[in-house]
Amino acid sequence: MADSTESLLETPLAGLHRELGGRMVPFAGYMMPVQYPAGIMAEHLHCRAAASLFDVSHMGQAELVGEGAAAALERATPADVQVLKPGRQKYGLLTLDDGGILDDFMVANLGDRLFLVVNASRKHLDLPRIESLLPAGVTLKPMPDRALIALQGPQAVAAIATLAPGIAALSFMSVGAFTIAGVPALVSRSGYTGEDGVEVSVPAEDAERFARALLALPGVQPAGLGARDSLRLEAGLCLYGNDIDETTSAVEAALTWTIGKRRRTEWNFPGAERVRDELANGTRRLRVGIRPEGRQPARGHTPVHAPSGDAIGEITSGGFGPSLGGPMAMGYVAREHAGDGTPLELMVRGKPLPARVAPMPFVPHRYAR
Repeated sequence: MADSTESLLETPLAGLHRELGGRMVPFAGYMMPVQYPAGIMAEHLHCRAAASLFDVSHMGQAELVGEGAAAALERATPADVQVLKPGRQKYGLLTLDDGGILDDFMVANLGDRLFLVVNASRKHLDLPRIESLLPAGVTLKPMPDRALIALQGPQAVAAIATLAPGIAALSFMSVGAFTIAGVPALVSRSGYTGEDGVEVSVPAEDAERFARALLALPGVQPAGLGARDSLRLEAGLCLYGNDIDETTSAVEAALTWTIGKRRRTEWNFPGAERVRDELANGTRRLRVGIRPEGRQPARGHTPVHAPSGDAIGEITSGGFGPSLGGPMAMGYVAREHAGDGTPLELMVRGKPLPARVAPMPFVPHRYAR
């Protein structure tokens, strides 16, 4: 069931979305634009060709302040946070004591503090969880008065750099403070589309003015949640609640790269026992990319069978890839069926659709390495 619209929140850009013709739908407790009049396909392809503006202000932003903040955050994540240099950011997982994934998140070292971004649907769980693990002297400060805007695509950085030239000097996963169109902004060269681009945190009261300044730049068009989903799926990136959740481990989800080398010697993070066992002995299932044959997409919760007819897994995200030019999916299959090229059958409306395990990303990443 969709949330009742009375209880839904709005981002500071809600009025602008409606003015631009955005079709508003409930998502993670907010009314958000799923698409604009151009449509999901056009918005997706525009992001791959030029620059698209996404409102991600529903996500949770917070600061972690105090002596030893990085070591303190490591009580909640297997990421190596202490290795993060000032001006750098990384992707990580918040794990539970049983090894499941509470959320995925971004953490940046701002020198005198850490800056966190967590998922909208999980922030009410993530922030209390982190807070419960902190030692005296380290404080978590939620930042509900901030907006977050992503500008993504091969022309995104060149476009925003006309307003703040220093942004062009940021490398992938670097962070810096800039004044853009008169608005104080925290900019990271990152995103969740597989394209080069930036994510920008600004004060909520300045968000609409800031977004209008970006939309006035040549080549920039708005894009909604629909395009964001097809872009991240082509890039092979997980969506929390679909592809990772409290039942999946970092090893099953093929996210072991987020576990720091030092953390694999200390084993002092939540869920370390399960992760250590799975790294040593393997898992029963693995997250893989899947390419259905033909043109018909297979959606989330589609059962996956071996050609013999045995049920071996389930699709967690699926759809049509506008840049790929065909259907794509990801999901979990039994480990012995997880090798690239392994034939599968997807049970779409009771009929087997032939498919194969395929490497991800489906469309190559174009980050500014």
